[in-house]
Amino acid sequence: MSKQANPTLIGAFVLGAIALAVVATLLLARGTWFGEQRRHVLYFEGAAQGLQVGAAVVFLGVKVGAVKDIQLDMDQSKQRFLVPVTIEILPHVVRAHDGVSADLRDRATLQRLVEQGLRGRLRMRNLLTGQLYVDLDFHPDKPAHYAALDPDISEIPTIPTAVQELTSTLEGFAVDKFLADVASISGAINKLMSAQATQDLPRRLDATLRHLESLAARIDAQSKPILDDVRDDLAEMRKALAATQTAMARVEVAADRVAALASPDSQMVGNMSRAGDQLAKAAAALQDLAARDSPTVQNMTAAMKEIARAAAALRVLAETLEEQPDAIYRGKRPK
Repeated sequence: MSKQANPTLIGAFVLGAIALAVVATLLLARGTWFGEQRRHVLYFEGAAQGLQVGAAVVFLGVKVGAVKDIQLDMDQSKQRFLVPVTIEILPHVVRAHDGVSADLRDRATLQRLVEQGLRGRLRMRNLLTGQLYVDLDFHPDKPAHYAALDPDISEIPTIPTAVQELTSTLEGFAVDKFLADVASISGAINKLMSAQATQDLPRRLDATLRHLESLAARIDAQSKPILDDVRDDLAEMRKALAATQTAMARVEVAADRVAALASPDSQMVGNMSRAGDQLAKAAAALQDLAARDSPTVQNMTAAMKEIARAAAALRVLAETLEEQPDAIYRGKRPK
């Protein structure tokens, strides 16, 4: 007889399975049932070949989500085709250290980032396969252009790729004028190369090189005696410099000696000072002797007067003896 199944266990098992199914559904739906804004739209101009559903969405080099939908739309006002790309941002991809969370899924947060320069563009992921991915980065120098004005759509402005910008630049490039200029330059080069003067250049260059080789050989042959003379001159200059250095050393020694003799406390300066004092005293004594009112001068004046009177007396005596020779023994006769 088989054992009857326990209804409680069966009910618990069923409830557990239902709960797991609900949790799995919520995880797969990622909260879209509760109306959370986790998806954003980017409108790209031109072909999006290479972009596939499931392609990565990269923000500052970090994968933050994936592409969920790719469509084709037409802008009636500007008569152009657009490629709307819907992306989904993963939760909790941005960590906050100051307690303020930055949820890229929130539309208001994303709008603030757009005001700071957040833009989206397509970039090449693999050159071999041509796969593209959506790159989100800050380009504050690029203006924000919105393709849709629906307030219910969270849109991220886009910018053209580098290839598209290059293509746009080349579209305005005057290719015809450029090719005409190239053809003109090519013709001028051909004319220049075919000229006789241009064809003679190799021959002239060869002749110039031969002259240069001959000149170099002559200089090499004549440089040896010149170098010998230069070496001799340098040797003489070294000797002269050595003699000059010796003489300068002697002059320095003599200068030191002169400086020592000329110092205020040297013996020679003391002797010269004392000799100068004695000369000054002798000059003062001579000046005193030569003064008119000095006794020496007065005595010499009196002596000169006595000598003059004596000379006059001798002259009178000589005249008397000349006239009266016998006056020596007879005496002077009166006239």
